[in-house]
Amino acid sequence: MSQKLLKVTQIKSKNGRLEAHKACLRGLGIRRIHQTVSVSDTPENRGMIAKVSYMLKVEAQ
Repeated sequence: MSQKLLKVTQIKSKNGRLEAHKACLRGLGIRRIHQTVSVSDTPENRGMIAKVSYMLKVEAQ
């Protein structure tokens, strides 16, 4: 069974955001705008994505 992945892209700046939101981006491995990373579809990652969903574009892979 292969692990499901999500393709996550940052579309808005993290400048001026709450520290907790910046920490979520770091946790997902995102460093800059328009960077795309693939993360596993786990409840932990889903929670971080939900918290900063206004800054991200998420696609199933």
